[in-house]
Amino acid sequence: MARKRSSKPLSSSNHPRFWGKHAVAAALDNPERRVLRAWSTREAAALMNFPPEMQVTMADVADLGRLVPGDAPHQGVVIEVEPLEDMWLGDMLADAPERAVLLVLDQVTDPHNVGAILRSAAAFGAIGIVTQDRHSPPEGGALAKAASGALERVPWARVVNLARALEEIAEAGFWRIGLAGDAATDLKDALGPPRIALVLGAEGPGMRANTRDHCDALARLPITATVESLNVSNAAAVALYAARSA
Repeated sequence: MARKRSSKPLSSSNHPRFWGKHAVAAALDNPERRVLRAWSTREAAALMNFPPEMQVTMADVADLGRLVPGDAPHQGVVIEVEPLEDMWLGDMLADAPERAVLLVLDQVTDPHNVGAILRSAAAFGAIGIVTQDRHSPPEGGALAKAASGALERVPWARVVNLARALEEIAEAGFWRIGLAGDAATDLKDALGPPRIALVLGAEGPGMRANTRDHCDALARLPITATVESLNVSNAAAVALYAARSA
């Protein structure tokens, strides 16, 4: 499912730049994504599906490096895009099939983690992710690169109040499982209903108390005592696999 183009007015500060072949190719393939500018080496341009009408500025590797932050791995191609429109949570829930897995992120703000979670969501067939608008990263190059194309394919609902969103998710028939290291129940034992919402908190603080209170069950991943916890994107991938396999 392609995400839709934003209806927000254009502004120079609201045009993220994406880099890397997978992120750029996915953006070009999304009919709802408006690509505003493109820069590429000749070698990379030969591999990209740039529309004939798109003006592409040919550049060398050093020039491209000045268009992206630090040592970002641009792989010879950079584009400037218009952000996509966030999906309404109600629309996401209305389109959910009888068996579905949804991811809810409680103040996960690192773009690399959210990008990796989007990639796992696409890989394991999650219907989308839900984040709190003020405490989640905007679309950007690092997020798009980590998502490896999934930013264009996975619906993303940004909400004002996460607790209220969890209530709406429950009303749609989803069993809400919060992942917590101090939970007494393993995730496999908390699964069961055909519609599952997996709720993950930020690394360190984890889920906020109000978020925990809006979960139907708390569960932990059965990791060994060798490590204290998993990175949130790794935990999301393991939990998605478990939910899909249940």
